[in-house]
Amino acid sequence: MNTVVKLLLNALAVFALSEILNGVEVNGYLGAVIVAVVLSILNLLVKPILVILTLPVTMLTLGFFLFIVNALIVLLADKLVDGFRVDGLWTAVMFSILLCVVQSVLQSFIKTEKKKL
Repeated sequence: MNTVVKLLLNALAVFALSEILNGVEVNGYLGAVIVAVVLSILNLLVKPILVILTLPVTMLTLGFFLFIVNALIVLLADKLVDGFRVDGLWTAVMFSILLCVVQSVLQSFIKTEKKKL
């Protein structure tokens, strides 16, 4: 249940950022849900591979290259989802940074129960 709520909050964040940022478009809230699902899957499967492959560059840039890796994930989602459009790399960087901030704020409202042993 908690995963579904987080996914819906991520979709809300994607939809809100598409309304705020120029260069990012989503076709409705259902499109935002699809984008949130695709971004979650890409972050789970593709991002760890990209992080490992770009580790030397990431170390040289003191971690700032991870912003580019996040933007590449967003651009890949742009290619995979028909109702989602991002204009360019720098728009994707700005979108990924703001998405991270908005997700953190929205998910801070969710109570997470810690399992007791």
